[in-house]
Amino acid sequence: MHPTSLLLLRQKEHARHSPALVRWALIGTALLFLGVFLVVPLVAVFHHAFQKGAGAYFAALQDPEAWSAIRLTVLAALISVPLNLVFGLASAWLIARFRFPGRDLLITLIDLPFSVSPVIAGLIFVLLFGRQGWLGPWLAGHGISIIFAVPGIVLATLFVTFPFVAREVLPVMQAQGSDEEEAALTLGAGGWKTFFSITLPKVKWGVLYGVILCNARAMGEFGAVSVVSGHVRGVTTTLPLHAEILYNEYDFVGAFAVASLLTLLGLVTLAVKKYIEWRAQVP
Repeated sequence: MHPTSLLLLRQKEHARHSPALVRWALIGTALLFLGVFLVVPLVAVFHHAFQKGAGAYFAALQDPEAWSAIRLTVLAALISVPLNLVFGLASAWLIARFRFPGRDLLITLIDLPFSVSPVIAGLIFVLLFGRQGWLGPWLAGHGISIIFAVPGIVLATLFVTFPFVAREVLPVMQAQGSDEEEAALTLGAGGWKTFFSITLPKVKWGVLYGVILCNARAMGEFGAVSVVSGHVRGVTTTLPLHAEILYNEYDFVGAFAVASLLTLLGLVTLAVKKYIEWRAQVP
């Protein structure tokens, strides 16, 4: 028997015959960790949100500034997610199917938002488009506002979210291979027909997974958006920024009511993610 296989077999036998006390201790430690760092914070959010009753909770959500933050958050997601979907599919298909100069550079650029702090990304946009930035004077001369305006928030959201779709679709495309696509092209199918009839259906679960993660990050982004927004209440504040403002003003019910919306978004995202993983495993 191979030494590695023998080692794994011995580890399994050791685990099978481990004392019950050790197993229960490990299970209890894991459950305690999850409870302290996941369950308790979730319960705390909803507890503080409803601390003064359901009336105060819904009043905080019906505030005009809260609605403005919700609309801006949804707008940024509605713009950034479809653009990232197109970019993610195109870049994943290009990397998976072709070898070309600059391929490694493209992969590195896709991963860039994962390695750069969102705050640094926001500062880069300020450096580029701010009034004292490289393009700021020209933009101001033409009456175009990017920083401390909605376009800056959309750009920051785009930057921090664009790897998600590409990174979820690329491994799936590489694993699926290109034999069916080549066969379709050989039989006379066009490029677009091949893409929509063969390529896209094969990676649909990866696409949905990436879109869900992208949307969750877009709605929950704080760092980069905080830098470029200017915190203009009712104009450039998204849900995370609005929650911060309310908390700093000691409006804890309002802050946690807004935070509960983001918490619900996270829970829904987790549920949909598990459903997609389950469907992807079903033959």
